[in-house]
Amino acid sequence: MKAIDIRRKYIEFFKRHGHKEIPSAPLIPENDPSVLFTTAGMHPLVPYLLGEPHPEGKRLTDYQKCVRTNDIEEVGDNRHLTFFEMLGNWSLGDYFKEESIPMSFEFLTKELNIPAEKISVTCFAGDDDCPRDTVSAETWKKVGIPEDRIYFYGKNDNWWIAGEEGPCGPDTEMFYDTGKPACGPECQPSCDCGKYVEIWNNVFMEYFKDKNGYRKLKQKNVDTGLGLERMTMILEDKETPFDTELFSPVMDKLEKIQKVDIIESRRIIAEHLRSSMMIIADGGKPSNLDRGYVLRRLIRRLIRHMNKLQIDLNELSTLIDINVENLKELYPELESNRENIKNTIIEEKDKFMKTLEKGEREFKKQISRLGNTKTIPGEVVFRLYDTYGFPPEVTRELANENSYEINIKEFEELFKKHQEKSKAGSEQKFKGGLADQTPETIAYHTATHLLNAALKIVVGKDAHQRGSNITAERMRFDFNCDHKLTPEEKQQLEDLVNKWIQEGIPVTKQEMTKEDAIKSGAECMFIEKYPDIVTVYSIGDISKELCGGPHVNNTKELGKFKIKKEESSSAGIRRIKAVLIKN
Repeated sequence: MKAIDIRRKYIEFFKRHGHKEIPSAPLIPENDPSVLFTTAGMHPLVPYLLGEPHPEGKRLTDYQKCVRTNDIEEVGDNRHLTFFEMLGNWSLGDYFKEESIPMSFEFLTKELNIPAEKISVTCFAGDDDCPRDTVSAETWKKVGIPEDRIYFYGKNDNWWIAGEEGPCGPDTEMFYDTGKPACGPECQPSCDCGKYVEIWNNVFMEYFKDKNGYRKLKQKNVDTGLGLERMTMILEDKETPFDTELFSPVMDKLEKIQKVDIIESRRIIAEHLRSSMMIIADGGKPSNLDRGYVLRRLIRRLIRHMNKLQIDLNELSTLIDINVENLKELYPELESNRENIKNTIIEEKDKFMKTLEKGEREFKKQISRLGNTKTIPGEVVFRLYDTYGFPPEVTRELANENSYEINIKEFEELFKKHQEKSKAGSEQKFKGGLADQTPETIAYHTATHLLNAALKIVVGKDAHQRGSNITAERMRFDFNCDHKLTPEEKQQLEDLVNKWIQEGIPVTKQEMTKEDAIKSGAECMFIEKYPDIVTVYSIGDISKELCGGPHVNNTKELGKFKIKKEESSSAGIRRIKAVLIKN
């Protein structure tokens, strides 16, 4: 079964069960600093999981494009992906375990024709924070899963939370038995031996975790996720996602044009190319910061592996075309952004080749300082990597050519520390954002609307938001502008925002069709990504924007607005960092 057919079956099934389809949110989150990219279907829905009413109702379904960056170095094995699609359905305070589980079982066995005897499930074992999930286990028994295929695990396996704080709860997970031999008498779904493949996760989200521990949400939610690539692999009876129709055209082409045969490198090229294309199609640009750095890293890693296979880098354009043609039915945005994708990737390739030249010069400089020793310190290898972006495997090749050895142990220790620091920084991202709906973040969210309105007066009516990042301590706001703001412009912006704050303007909310919202003059990013019924927030006649909220009730709640910094974010995009000072 093709991926597009699995997606259609899923959406239609849940629509028949009273769910409204909502569009996939962009990979680059709007007004959410908690993640670099949209990493799960629930992220755009956090306000509604916490109790904000969704304009489309309490039952929702969608397919969500996702990027997860923690495992980039693992891509190349038989299962890790950076970009993937998650099929999801939600109950926002409507049905719960007893209705969610039978729907999942029906979809797997009736719509996808997976034999019930191939399915095993896991449930939460219980601890001091939450009791054992006997309700899910009993519901599974009622639909036909026998007790010997129901397993109980703790928080590491059967509890879901995005990061360290936010909405969370126990989950029940469904596993497909591949028929491979068990790794031993104790082989269970928790094994990583390959016999069991997780295919669906139903999270029963009834808790909120913060620094003080767990508390109950005001409503019980269901949040599910079924991975499209993994399900395609199972239904096509393939060993890995890279063997499926989602990757096979590019994988086949790589095999034809490679001069060295390394399967891991082909997978890295195919996966990172698809991920890079999807990020660029949703507005991403390579840079040295945040998501731009991730995109740069993906492109440079795929180029390194093209070099490793001795593939002519001019083949990049052909590989992009193959991907567009193969995936355009699933992702039409690839076709409409084809030229931008090509230009961005090829420009980044050219920059990286210059980086390699610089790195090689620096390498020669470093070895000239070593004297008689023939061992290059790991610290030198790491500095070439960290400062110059010079790949360690290239350093190793150059070392061999020049009859040097590398202190690989020292390098690996430094690299491991670097990875841990990067991962901690990525996880830190989850601490803020829409999941952290404190009075402070809500105030900053409202302040971005005022700043957006002020920019249209001070800079020009064509100034629009291009991204924002909010924490409890400050706001960051990106907008299109062709010049550095003058001190007078910055002062004007501050004065305007503070004037509106002092006027105590009410903030109001309306629900309307997307078409009516646009006709009324409401502004938004990614209009095509919004559902048919939208929420519009107005601040008097100053601002009107499509937005999920939440916001303060009156501008006088914001305090004093102060711009701390104004700088370039990327070509044609400026960035303002500002704070709210409580009176």
